[in-house]
Amino acid sequence: MASSKYYIRNPEEVYFLTSTVVNWVDVFTRPLYKDIIVDSLSYCQSHKGLLIYGWVLMSNHLHLLVQAKEGKLLGDIMRDFKRFTANRLIEAIQYENESRKEWLMHKFEWNAKYKASHEKYQFWQAGNHAKECLSFAHVEQKLNYIHQNPVRAAIVEYPEEYLHSSARNYTGKKGLLDVISIYG
Repeated sequence: MASSKYYIRNPEEVYFLTSTVVNWVDVFTRPLYKDIIVDSLSYCQSHKGLLIYGWVLMSNHLHLLVQAKEGKLLGDIMRDFKRFTANRLIEAIQYENESRKEWLMHKFEWNAKYKASHEKYQFWQAGNHAKECLSFAHVEQKLNYIHQNPVRAAIVEYPEEYLHSSARNYTGKKGLLDVISIYG
């Protein structure tokens, strides 16, 4: 069970969230799988009240710097996002031309086997590893961490070169998602 210190407690605050694929499996290596995440985040922005200040999608996890619009609950938005994307990704893996299909499906089935939810597959690890950002300096530190993720992983030399990140938005380039700048 996740530590109680990583829950979304104050719905009106900005949070640094991490959603991780079970067993840190590298799923987001194909454009289709990445598109499912980006399209779902965009939907959450336009229909569910998700405010995105920063994000990065790596091969096996997603970092978000987010907040819910007034009157919305961030925990509910993330629950729905993870449920929807898990179902869409499992479906895509099963029905698209995926060379790792058997191995991936075995991983997701094994992880769901002893869970109370009685689902056949588990795609995401439980929880969002939520960290409330208590100051502007904390928000800025988390945004920098998000943008440096692909650089630390030696995928790109500069953060804005990574397509699946808000670093592009912060350098004046068009990003895959609209983000709200922390700098106003």
